[in-house]
Amino acid sequence: MSQHYTDYGAPTSIDLVKSGIPQAAVTLVPRIRGVVPTESAIKLSVPPETKRPRLGLDEDDHIEASAIYSTATTGTQTPLISEYSQRRAAASTSSPSLNPLLSLSHPRYGLPEPLVKNLASMGINSIYPWQSSCLLGRGLLTGEQNLVYSAPTGGGKSLVADVLMLKQILEKPTKKALLVLPYVALVQEKLKWLRRAVEGISKTAGVEALSSADTGEGRRRKSEHVDSVRLVGFFGGSKAFRRASWNDFDVAANNLVNQAIEQCVIDDLAVVVLDELHMIDDSHRGYLMELLATKLLSLQSKVQIIGMSATLSNTDLISKWLNAKHYISKYKPVPIDEYLVVGSRVYLASTSSKFLDLADERKSIDASSMPPLRTVNKSKFKELADDVVNAVVALAVETAGPGYGALVFCRSRQRSQMTALLVSRAMPGEKLVSGELMERRKEIISELRNLAVGVDDILAKTVMKGVAFHHAGMTVEERCIVAEAYDKGILKVIVATCSLAAGINLPARRVIVQEAYMGKDPIGPAMLRQMRGRAGRKGKDEVGETYLCCNEKDAEKVAELLETALPKVESSLTPEKRGIKRALVEVITIRLANHEDAVREYVQRTLLSHTMDPTELDEMVKRCTQELVSEDFLSIDRFGSYAATRLSQATVGAFLTPEDGVIVHNELQQALRAFVMDGEMHIFYLFTPVQLQGLADLDWQKFRDEMECLDESGLRVLGFIGVNPALVHRLANSGRSLPENTPEETRIARIYRRCYAAFHLRDLCNEIPVHKVASKYDTTRGFVQNLAQTCEGFAAGTIQFCDRMGWGMLKSVFEHMSDRLKAGARADLLDLAKIPFVKSLTARLLWENGFKSLMAVAESDPKDLVPVLLLAQPRKSRIYGDDEAEFRQKVMLKAEIIVGAASRLWGLQQQVEIEADL
Repeated sequence: MSQHYTDYGAPTSIDLVKSGIPQAAVTLVPRIRGVVPTESAIKLSVPPETKRPRLGLDEDDHIEASAIYSTATTGTQTPLISEYSQRRAAASTSSPSLNPLLSLSHPRYGLPEPLVKNLASMGINSIYPWQSSCLLGRGLLTGEQNLVYSAPTGGGKSLVADVLMLKQILEKPTKKALLVLPYVALVQEKLKWLRRAVEGISKTAGVEALSSADTGEGRRRKSEHVDSVRLVGFFGGSKAFRRASWNDFDVAANNLVNQAIEQCVIDDLAVVVLDELHMIDDSHRGYLMELLATKLLSLQSKVQIIGMSATLSNTDLISKWLNAKHYISKYKPVPIDEYLVVGSRVYLASTSSKFLDLADERKSIDASSMPPLRTVNKSKFKELADDVVNAVVALAVETAGPGYGALVFCRSRQRSQMTALLVSRAMPGEKLVSGELMERRKEIISELRNLAVGVDDILAKTVMKGVAFHHAGMTVEERCIVAEAYDKGILKVIVATCSLAAGINLPARRVIVQEAYMGKDPIGPAMLRQMRGRAGRKGKDEVGETYLCCNEKDAEKVAELLETALPKVESSLTPEKRGIKRALVEVITIRLANHEDAVREYVQRTLLSHTMDPTELDEMVKRCTQELVSEDFLSIDRFGSYAATRLSQATVGAFLTPEDGVIVHNELQQALRAFVMDGEMHIFYLFTPVQLQGLADLDWQKFRDEMECLDESGLRVLGFIGVNPALVHRLANSGRSLPENTPEETRIARIYRRCYAAFHLRDLCNEIPVHKVASKYDTTRGFVQNLAQTCEGFAAGTIQFCDRMGWGMLKSVFEHMSDRLKAGARADLLDLAKIPFVKSLTARLLWENGFKSLMAVAESDPKDLVPVLLLAQPRKSRIYGDDEAEFRQKVMLKAEIIVGAASRLWGLQQQVEIEADL
């Protein structure tokens, strides 16, 4: 996909003298060789004086980025133009005119013409030689052979899997494909891409197809018409996840294989794509990929398995396990130059071995022992006194000057915000930026202000300078706006945490890593490769650069990191990772194995069996099976056959591990004996995940404050779940924390952490906005939003658990509260909250202004909704002058969409009631 950056080149001193502009205004950005400023590039936009508040930073806040000099050849400091700015030609790649197989329209690929046209409209006019060679491997395009391959980030690895997957779906209309991705952001991004790829494309007519009716009931019908490809994304907390059914998707992203095996419809599955395959040894989520693939291998079904990764070192082992062809590509369509910055000195990353040699010889690493290529000048500003910070700011500003994009990775959220603010203060002033670009940045500020959480104070300053930060502490909406603005070239620099490296696709001309840490822990070689892989993307840049910055004391550790090979991927079913118990429970529950011999055969198809001694493996499986029997997950008869208990079925149906299943079962059984129904706290507590990961750190003073505000019902809940008020007071006064070293200490800590999270959920469901909840508990808005989504997913699993245990009444209570959690509103607003664009605040305002039902909204005039929607805008949003009319026009459009959506929902409700009466 191509992207067009507008080159807002910085004018030089000579150009400005000719234009009558003072030279002092442009001492920030050196002239870039090969970039010729045009008249439009130096045109100034001076807006007339208005009463509107000034956006961005004041001139007094400005700092000057340090110059970067060459010291490589002469030993003296002389200005050098950065390599990135010299528009050199990329390595030549064969074109379809020279090699017809590089065109996806070639008959060898057998792709339908509409798909080829859609891909071309998305910028994919040809493929690389390695992609062609990989696709044309024997049995791959026909779905008869599995595939495992590795290619650098930005090398086009996703397209290979996309072509194979879409070809299978379009040629076999009754078949489905499963695309498994590790992050919600990746699922959402991939959905958008796939929808564009299959837009307007139809599958073969005359087959049994899913109904395209808006009811979403998934009814089957015999269709003599053409059926389009359906794409659905499933992830914890999403609406689709909560009502997920095997019949609901053609291409989806989640684990529905268990359901397909139980329903004996696994033959409908044609292809499974496992992206980020290196995460298979992640004990929290990656091991599910191993369970999924092992089940498919055990079925000996005709499902094609495709696995890919940019950081897979032992491809041969993985391909042997999956009985797959393996392909390794090291092709980079855009040349990448890699550098190491130690303090203020810039070296080629390839010289890292010399650093280790000097360290072994106990010699100091300085400019005399290791002459640098370039040197970052010392800064006169106290904010840039630290050499690493100074280098990061200088490199970022140097990149953004001629209009290129830079990604800066920091160790923490707070550091990313501080660095973004520093970079923005060093960026060229507004007078040196195109007026059109400034207007587009103002639109970004307006979008952020119109969010329910309003605009962040730091973002309001940095965005106008073309800089923003991106981290998990932001809401999903904020991150999407920032990412889209950067992708369009409106923002030039994004400062992010390391998590962005494995998240959405945001390529840059230059990637700058500020210290090789993620939080307090050093980053590993795989994460470093992910971050550096964001540099340079075909169609967006001719060259890419990466800079790994560190201080003097960390130079040796960073050099070791650069020399460290990628770790080998291992199984997550080892005893210490506890994945084997879940594997056994699932395979017996879905009746894929019901005897010791069948279980042994299943285990022999795991990745673990390729790395563990067979005798030790058998002993471990026998021991774990006996434990599952003693824990009431399995029963065994006198013939040695296994059967899943109701607890096992509920655990698998709720997507839980056996360990978590035991905790949930015990708590729900306790609730059945004594459920506190005259309040909400008990339900909200049961909706919080039992795993400590993802729960907030406890603030005992805030815990005490919330506890003291509880009514008699809430206090009964605390006593019921095991919260000791005296302990809370003692910890709040002492400032100490609960120990979590032993299993019993962990169990107690889990109770208090979940109770603290339940306070958050209670506030959200009582229509307190996300940003106010975040402020109340001194956490980030992104954390609160993520907590709500995580709890929605866990609540969906809890509902499934109750269903399979036969606890119907408890299930009904949970379903009602789950709807409230999803809507973030009280019960009276649930219908209104179903309408698109209507959040809890808007729903409450509609209710208070007389629009108390779907019917009332559906029958209203959109003009009547505009005043209500204006009331729902954050207080920070203030519109002045000509912008007010444009803003009201947008609100009017939103009102029309709301009325139209309400009409459709109301019509569907009426249809359901009529059918029920019949």
